Amino acid sequence: MERTSTDIVIAGGGVAGLTAAAAFGTAGFHVTIIDPTPPVTTGDAAGSDLRTTAFLQPAQQFLEAAGLWPRLAPFATPLQVMRIVDIGTEAHVTRDFNAADISDKPFGWNLPNWLLRREMVARLAELPNVDFRPGVGFARMLPRTAEAIVTLTDKTQISAKLVIGADGRNSAVRQAAGIGVKTMRYGQKALTFAVTHDAPHDNVSTEIHRSGGPFTLVPLPDHDGKPCSAVVWMEHGAEANRLAALSVEEFEAAANDRSAYYYGPLKLASRRSSWPIISQIAHDLTAPRTALVAEAAHVMPPIGAQGLNMSLRDLDCLLTLAQAQPEQLGTPAMLDAYARKRHPDIRLRVTGIDALNRASIAGSPTMQALRSKGIEALYGVAPVRRTLMQMGLGAR
Repeated sequence: MERTSTDIVIAGGGVAGLTAAAAFGTAGFHVTIIDPTPPVTTGDAAGSDLRTTAFLQPAQQFLEAAGLWPRLAPFATPLQVMRIVDIGTEAHVTRDFNAADISDKPFGWNLPNWLLRREMVARLAELPNVDFRPGVGFARMLPRTAEAIVTLTDKTQISAKLVIGADGRNSAVRQAAGIGVKTMRYGQKALTFAVTHDAPHDNVSTEIHRSGGPFTLVPLPDHDGKPCSAVVWMEHGAEANRLAALSVEEFEAAANDRSAYYYGPLKLASRRSSWPIISQIAHDLTAPRTALVAEAAHVMPPIGAQGLNMSLRDLDCLLTLAQAQPEQLGTPAMLDAYARKRHPDIRLRVTGIDALNRASIAGSPTMQALRSKGIEALYGVAPVRRTLMQMGLGAR
């Protein structure tokens, strides 16, 4: 059986896996990245990921070091203000969290996921020490003292000092390592799509709360000469299924009702997609010669742009440890340090987003009133407001 050698095998060709390959490759490590599904890099192709990703400030620095930000910056829409609107009670509450209160930069920048894949794949093609194998998946691995032998679905084998599982919430790497997970289900689904609207978004990300989950509009570049936003609409599962099956006209009417016409009439600018909402934490972040990152390690509801940004903190931590002592790549000492540094932050943020989501779901008038009062209270104390914004960017 054919066997090659490399420093790192990355399983998973999503945004997190591609970013990991670019980061470790730019740092000089030899990387092989695999994924059974070739990335879809156009917005109108079947299977295209219509979701968007908001990269927060610390993520920009990491992407810059990986040689990715120069490719992404021309397409990135700044997120200057995070607006929370609660219309669950008679007294509507609107509060703006402005990045200018804590920084001279925006909170972050929003980009479509299919475009991220396009630009990231192009970056990997520039790195001679990165071997990207789309259409080839992870089959199994045999960890040894000095290496792990990874068998791929095409029957080839790779010996690597470190295997990074970036292969999603149902991670094959995690399962092969025998690592279990704790999963929390909410009975929710998220509908994702893009809309045009009459009012300009002014680089404001708007999260509208009523019941069932938030309806979030995240700024995108203009589409056909009109302001455009990406929408994440979280609803109870049965209702989300009903909405997904509506005609375009019926769906637009429902979306306008849910948004309370905040930006004026919404018109679909893309097809719709949906996925189930869960929180999930792996029992361990490491196994012999193995590290879990991104959704292989943690999953959370799409609130506060925490998901992928937390994944990039995983990668930043892992890369920092690898660069500090390259000869320790994949050793127990390095992996123990990674788990020790990342696990508390992961647990804190998954727990916090879980609490926010449960408050957002609340449908009773009493709970909605408490939610509105909570928003007002947190916003009203300037030091608390600034601390919340800094935590949102990754501070602890």
